[in-house]
Amino acid sequence: MTPQEDARVLLALVDRHLRALRLNLDPAYPDEEWGFTAQQAVEKLLKVMIVLRDERPPFTDMLNVLAELAGVNLDPLLLALQPYAVEARYEEGPFPLPASRLEIMAAIERLRDDAVRGIGRSEMGSLMDLLQERLEGLIVQARELEASIAANVAGILEV
Repeated sequence: MTPQEDARVLLALVDRHLRALRLNLDPAYPDEEWGFTAQQAVEKLLKVMIVLRDERPPFTDMLNVLAELAGVNLDPLLLALQPYAVEARYEEGPFPLPASRLEIMAAIERLRDDAVRGIGRSEMGSLMDLLQERLEGLIVQARELEASIAANVAGILEV
């Protein structure tokens, strides 16, 4: 496979992770599980960028190492997801997220946009525009859902 084809395979996995993150915006969903999926998305996006450099990504989950190999100045918010790769899965918590789920998703989506630009917007064309439009709609829905859940929790706590 060409680097672009390998990158598209990884990008499809990232999109699956992003879909799972959007579906799990409920604050009752454990931060540790949500953070792990977010960390996985960032890890794969960095590997996309490494593959596009026509290099083989190493078998590591260390975001700082992958970012350096990808030539990316990774957002500190995304670097803060590192503990979710291992520690948050195997050690007693709590492991609170470094920011709100929506802020983390937005940072991941910015990194995804950078990765897609690396593949070449001409290859993705109108499909990317359609996905971006759908993504923006999902973000609006996610924010509405988060507000609704917060209102419901507040109502329950009042009782």
